[in-house]
Amino acid sequence: MRLKLERPLAFFDLETTGVKVGTDRIVQIAIVKLMPDGARQQYETLVNPGIPIPPESTRIHGITDLDVAMAPCLEDIAKEILDELAGCDLAGFNCLRFDVPLLSEELLRVGHNWDHASLRVVDVQRIFHKMEPRNLSAALKFYCGREHTGAHEALADVQATADVLLAQMERYSDLPIDVAGLGELSGDRERSPDAGGKLMFDDRGQVCLGFGKYRGWTLETIGRNDPGYLQWLMTKAELPASTLSIMRATLADLQA
Repeated sequence: MRLKLERPLAFFDLETTGVKVGTDRIVQIAIVKLMPDGARQQYETLVNPGIPIPPESTRIHGITDLDVAMAPCLEDIAKEILDELAGCDLAGFNCLRFDVPLLSEELLRVGHNWDHASLRVVDVQRIFHKMEPRNLSAALKFYCGREHTGAHEALADVQATADVLLAQMERYSDLPIDVAGLGELSGDRERSPDAGGKLMFDDRGQVCLGFGKYRGWTLETIGRNDPGYLQWLMTKAELPASTLSIMRATLADLQA
């Protein structure tokens, strides 16, 4: 083993009810300890989060409320988890941004202060991104087999981007062949329609209000049923110009 370890390296991963640290709960934890001699020790358990698992989370990790109904609560196994991690440095995939802070917050919630500040943490995702750049130059070389000699020149960049997309279409036969499908794959409807993030798209691509009593309602529906509310928001709420512009356009279309 080329990796030199002075003490065990604990790779760990959490499956959770969501991705909000301080709000979401652990439903499964797995730990693989890589020992200095190359041996591995593993630990895995389901965890009853004490709250319902959202369907969208179940679609990702496959764990249901029924699966965790008889599992131990975190309070019951927190000491066990800490014992597994004792004397180890940490490792994971995206663990610095997600797993480490979420586990720390969850353990604190059940009365255990996990002191991990002095531990070294190896984030395999960050090493991956540093060693295999994910910029346009790297994509052009990977997909098109050529160097990006005009990097950061606007026209050269967009020409290269077009070439990369066409090369991706040739390489991956299961990619959608239409813009709507490629946009869906890109997660384009997960962005906000406005720069301020006050609005959102629904499943049909309709613009909805992202806050307040009509959160999730389309602007068109609000404008038809309670136009005074939109007008009130536009005068009383401190909204970004891009949000106001979309609201004004919706009301204007309805009044036309």
